[in-house]
Amino acid sequence: MRYPRYLPTYLPTYLRRPNLLFTIAFFVVLLAASAIIYVVARPSPTDQPVLTLGGAQGGGGPLGASGYTYQRSKDPDRTEIIDSSGEPVAVMTDGARTVQIYGPTRTFEEPSLTAAKVESNVWVRLAPQEWRAGAEQEQWFVDWLAAARKDRSPDVLATAFEYVDGAPAKKDNQGRQYSGDASFGPPDPADPDGRQERSDFYDYMQVPWTFPDGKSEMPEPQRKLALDCSGFLRMVYGHRLGYPLRGTNTPGEGLPRRAYAMAEFGPGVQLMPNTGQRPRGIDRLLPGDLVFLNAQPVPNRQIDHSGIYLGLDDGGHHRFISSRSQTDGPTMGDLSGVPILDGTGYWPDRWLTARRI
Repeated sequence: MRYPRYLPTYLPTYLRRPNLLFTIAFFVVLLAASAIIYVVARPSPTDQPVLTLGGAQGGGGPLGASGYTYQRSKDPDRTEIIDSSGEPVAVMTDGARTVQIYGPTRTFEEPSLTAAKVESNVWVRLAPQEWRAGAEQEQWFVDWLAAARKDRSPDVLATAFEYVDGAPAKKDNQGRQYSGDASFGPPDPADPDGRQERSDFYDYMQVPWTFPDGKSEMPEPQRKLALDCSGFLRMVYGHRLGYPLRGTNTPGEGLPRRAYAMAEFGPGVQLMPNTGQRPRGIDRLLPGDLVFLNAQPVPNRQIDHSGIYLGLDDGGHHRFISSRSQTDGPTMGDLSGVPILDGTGYWPDRWLTARRI
């Protein structure tokens, strides 16, 4: 038997001589190489494109750990971060700034108005810019997510609960109250059981405001510490957490004033079309999404109510929080209809669409 040409002639005789040990080693190497080729070429079992990053990135932050996977999913188009043990890390949706980050579990409850509780390990934060596929490799996102995963300041959900019944007042260094138990608005002369709409965040704080689209507003004294349904969303997402706001109900950058405008041409991504019927695709919802409904006694296609989706409560129902007239302010409570989107009842029959901003 002749020596293979690729064996160097300067090797010792016992290494150059073919024998059983050499033959076994040669085939072990071939098998290992084949296995590596198979692992690299094998498609993802979910048929979704994935990107796994290893090595240090961003100064050793969360993205620096080896084994993190970025998986693309649809309906809506989004990027999901998964760690090496298969646990979710965060969800970023194309065209939206809202990021759902997984962290310590919290319990949201309002015992004076409902026995239901929502336990959630999702923290809802606003990224500095809208997400697009591939941004996980950009330094701004690496740095932002590293800080956001450690951040335990109030997120969207915790901020929303700063305005429910009995929430303690907080004031800025000028003595102006910016959070605490909110009313819906002054009593409505046309409805003995209702409250007037049109209470925005600047009414709550009693400060004049000029918006980037040029509209200026003066607060009305009778609306102090009041937030209607869309004013509540604008307080939480806009004034408190920095999402741009519009003074009008026209298309453009920022969150419009009224619920119908937010739903129809607001920023971010519409999660399902408004067909005038209860929408399909409830499982697309994530905590922090904006939900839009019709609040009239007889359901119709007109959107005139909005809220923030919280997630599943301890009864397995999809629950939201909103500012309502008959409850006189923001609540997840059951008075004037259980605020859930599934099953039967007042609000499930009136849910029309949702948006992730």
